[in-house]
Amino acid sequence: MSLSSTLLRLALLGTISVGSAQAQDPSDLDSTDEKKASAAERARSGPVREINRGLFMKANVGGAFYLGNLSSALSAGTSTSVSIGQDFLDRERTSMAWEFAIQQGVHQGADYLTQAQAGGPFIQGDTRTYTIAALLEWNTYPARRWGLGARAGAGVMIAPLLMQKDYYGTGTAPPGLGRTILQEWGLAADPGYHNTPHPTLIGGPNIEYYTKLSHFSVGLDVDVFYAIGFDLGASATGNMKYTF
Repeated sequence: MSLSSTLLRLALLGTISVGSAQAQDPSDLDSTDEKKASAAERARSGPVREINRGLFMKANVGGAFYLGNLSSALSAGTSTSVSIGQDFLDRERTSMAWEFAIQQGVHQGADYLTQAQAGGPFIQGDTRTYTIAALLEWNTYPARRWGLGARAGAGVMIAPLLMQKDYYGTGTAPPGLGRTILQEWGLAADPGYHNTPHPTLIGGPNIEYYTKLSHFSVGLDVDVFYAIGFDLGASATGNMKYTF
């Protein structure tokens, strides 16, 4: 083979190599690297979840009523609460959470003269209750967005006196009143509804639906509660929960 033929072939090979290098766009290389990095990141982080569990805040509103002695004096009323909690067990079909709640109940009550005629139960009439409680909740998930479960806990309830103590008490009645409320009832001492805190036990079922709005869920809590020294009651409240 002559020297000129060899040089011609080397020139052609160089031209083809340069053309191939120019045909590959540097931006394609960057794009390929980014795709590989994104795929590796997704592999490390695991599958994307549509349902969020963890630290949450919840607001409840609904109704409550008493089932025992106070049912004749206090009508069904409203129940509202705010709470904070956290899911500490998070599995595909099961979760558990703790919750710390502050709840208020508002009830209209019978007039003190009506209670005197009926022989009790001798509570101030219109009444507000405030409960602080700690609860544990367990849920199972028959469907991806639906949860069914139960919760139980304990706390303390107070029902503060909403009138002046002089008008309510057993001492000397204020001028113009004649007799205090307790004297009108024929009682020598306060029945204890308003002057002491009441340890409270709480429990009941719940249902929850995880919406397609990120971090939001809605649900229903049905609770039966017993406040020692007060009464047995129940509440049903709807809720909205935001999970961070």
